[in-house]
This record gives sequence, structure tokens and C-alpha cells, in this order.
Amino acid sequence: MAVSAKVLRGRVLTFLRKPEGPDDTDSYLYLEDGGIAIGDDGKIVAVGDFSEISASHSDPVIDHRPNLIMPGFIDPHIHFVQMQVVGSYAGSLLEWLNTYTFVEEQRFADPDHASRIASAFFDELIRNGTTTAAAYCSVHPESADAFFAEAEKRNMAMVAGKCMMDRNCPEGLQDTPQTGYDDTKALIAKWNGKGRANYAITPRFAITSTHEQMEMVAALAKEYPDLHIQTHLSENDVEIAFTQELFPEHKDYTSVYAHYGLLRPKALYGHAIHLSDSEIGMMAETGSVAVSCPTSNLFLGSGLYDFEKAEQAGMTTAVATDIGGGTSYSMLRTLDEFYKVQQLNKNRLTPLMSFYLMTRGNAEAMQIDVDIGSIAAGSYADLVVLDVRATPAMAIKMERVETLSEELFLLQTLGDDRAIAETYVAGQPMKSVLV
Repeated sequence: MAVSAKVLRGRVLTFLRKPEGPDDTDSYLYLEDGGIAIGDDGKIVAVGDFSEISASHSDPVIDHRPNLIMPGFIDPHIHFVQMQVVGSYAGSLLEWLNTYTFVEEQRFADPDHASRIASAFFDELIRNGTTTAAAYCSVHPESADAFFAEAEKRNMAMVAGKCMMDRNCPEGLQDTPQTGYDDTKALIAKWNGKGRANYAITPRFAITSTHEQMEMVAALAKEYPDLHIQTHLSENDVEIAFTQELFPEHKDYTSVYAHYGLLRPKALYGHAIHLSDSEIGMMAETGSVAVSCPTSNLFLGSGLYDFEKAEQAGMTTAVATDIGGGTSYSMLRTLDEFYKVQQLNKNRLTPLMSFYLMTRGNAEAMQIDVDIGSIAAGSYADLVVLDVRATPAMAIKMERVETLSEELFLLQTLGDDRAIAETYVAGQPMKSVLV
């Protein structure tokens, strides 16, 4: 007897584990004519050859052939409060923060502004096929409320938190050790676990928190051992030197976070470019995650992340857009720049690895891969439909493409939001219904 379920038809690609090389066909499942059955709860009921799925599921079919259906993209480091900072001219990180970013973020004390930008932000994620992100809000609780409310409205799985900052930023962006702690606890109680929301304890970075505030962050980390932590680490040489001036009792930047008990699984450290061998060792040993942000690092001239060195040391790497230091919301554009950074480091990044990182890899790094990041029974139907012929330039190149890896590399090299034919969130089409 056929079971009622929405069925998507198309070529299906999902990763089973990290690829070990360019020809590692065992690392993924590829179905030339695949079917994905989706239940009323937004989760995948079954995936397999379309002939098998259609025989056992009775609802009308949504046919995406010849497009490629993959898990939705995951962005593990992005600042939703920096939408209107993107493309601001500056020579380096601290100049960019002080001239533009800190000015812009003060506007998020206004709940109406926060709500307007949150709506635009989620629209942009959906246009680019991103279904899950780890986002920084401003210091204002209102910004976190606006973010999570919009995520709940769209049933999107999100990780986010309000920044904690009590020095080296404008007064309008400062909390105190106590208010930062109290506001964070209140937001955790209000949002964590509500719908598909996950709260992240979010000290912006060591420069903007006093020792007293870092003690409060440590207390939160101890009270909530299962929550995500997100912050920044070793992005810029001047930032690193300033951190060591502020925390002279610690031998390096990473040791500051280690002292406060912030190195652990589900701790997401943006950038992590200029780490010593001992710092990489600390990150690897504790299961902390280095989140590379290639378009941001190139834009601000911060440096080149060495993926191969991280891999050899056993340090987990995720890759992210870092809007608004980053210059594109697209994970396709982001991984294309990551590929170029690795070229400069004399590393080879295969197309399989790129698309693993955008999907299952980032989900595993964030430890949210139980029901996100794969196309499998029991996972949420957070999906992206990719059109490799979306532009004339892509279509003419596609005439010469013969393998799946070549197709993926074309999507990565020339693709952007135009290559996203549809974005599904919990089985619901989201891009095609945007106004």
C-alpha cells in the first residue's frame, strides 16, 4: 500500500563521510534518478531510486530534473547585524570594526530595525541555498529576539547569540559582566530548544571583554556544557598583539580562551589563521573548531588559512561566509575563494571536499548532524536544488562536463544565488515564494 508523502524527484547527492580523495566514491550517495519522500513533519521518510520511492509513496511528484538535489548549505560564522556593513572600504580588521561595524551595530537597540534586518537576512540566506547558520547578533537582547523570532517563523534551524562586550567598543555597544551574563541566561531560557533554535554563548572576542566578563562567560560555559560557544581567534596580527597586551599572563591568544574553559566541542572559533603549533594542538585536543572565512580574510588582508596543516594536526575545520567582513552570502562563492586560498598554500582542495564542507562537514563540525546536513531517513528535508546551467556561461561550459566532480567544480567556480533553483526548509519550498 502506498504511503502519502511529498516526493521530490531529481539527481540526488549526499555525503556519507569525509572524502579521502578526488575519486572516493564510497564517501557519498549519488542517485541519477532519485526520489526523496518527505513526511508532514518536514522530515525525510525515505530516499532511493525514484522508481522505488514512487511505488511506495502516493502523493504528486515535484520534478526537479535535471537539477541536482543536495542537503541545504550550512554557514557556521555570519553576523546578521552586518548586512549594511558589507562592502565597506577599510585597510584592516580593527579599522573596519571601528569605522563601520561598531557604528552600524548600535542601531540594533531598536527592535523595529532589528526585525527589518532579520527578515532581509533570512531572505538572503534562502536565496543562496543556506538553510542553517551560526550567527552573531549585536550586544542588544532585542537583536537576538528579532533573529530567533524570524527563524521560528520560517522553521529554520539556527544557532545564534547576543554578543558580550564590555570594553574597547562604543558605549552604545557595551554591556557589563553582570548584564551580559543575565541577558544571556534570559535569552537561553527564552529561545534555546524552542522550535529549531540553538543558543550560542557569544563573547565577541577577547579584546572586547574584560577579565571580569570572561569570568562570567566561563560561568555560563560551565552552567551550559551542551551549548555552542562562538567567538573570534587570531584573525589579524594587530588583533593578536593587542590581545596579548590585555592578557599578558597567558602565553598566547588561544590560551586566554583555554584559561576560561572555552575550548571544547561545539566551540566555534572564527578565522584561526595565525595559530602556533601548540595552539593548533590545543584546538585539536579539545575538539574546538576553527572556522575559516576566506572572503573576509582576503577582503581585510588578514591572512591565508592552511587547511592541510589543520587536517594533519587533527584540528576540525569549518568554512563560513563571515558577512559582513565577508563579501558574499553564497557558500558556493565562499568555497571557491577557499579553494583559491588553498592553491596559494600549495594545497589541493577537491570538489568533493568543498561540497562535503558546505553540507555534512559543517554540520559535523557544529555537532548538529543528527538530523541536519544529510539526505537520509529521519533528517529534516532542508534541501537545495542546484541548476548547473543557470547562466549562459555555466550552460556553455556544461556542454564539456563529463563527471560529477567536474559538475561540482563548475557550480563552485561560476555558481552563485542564480544557481539555486529552489531552497527547501523542512520540506517547504522557500525561495520560489520570496516576494
